[in-house]
Amino acid sequence: MGLVHWLTHPATRTDGDYCYLEDLFVLPSARRSGVGEALIDHVRRWAVDHGCAKVYWLTADSNSTARSLYERVAARTGFVQYQIRL
Repeated sequence: MGLVHWLTHPATRTDGDYCYLEDLFVLPSARRSGVGEALIDHVRRWAVDHGCAKVYWLTADSNSTARSLYERVAARTGFVQYQIRL
């Protein structure tokens, strides 16, 4: 129905690591069924159990389906992403 990948990394402002939710995918036929929320909650619980300070992720402004879920389960940070392609 779906998959999620995450990783942790040290953080300079906290004692615990940060947990980056790198990829979340739910089959189109299973979207809006609770699968995505369950996957995010699994990562959240794992991060708590492992002493992480936070879970965070990025998404495209245009990803309205995913953003409707993210708006319910997380707080928007107000950060803008920049990148250098290599």
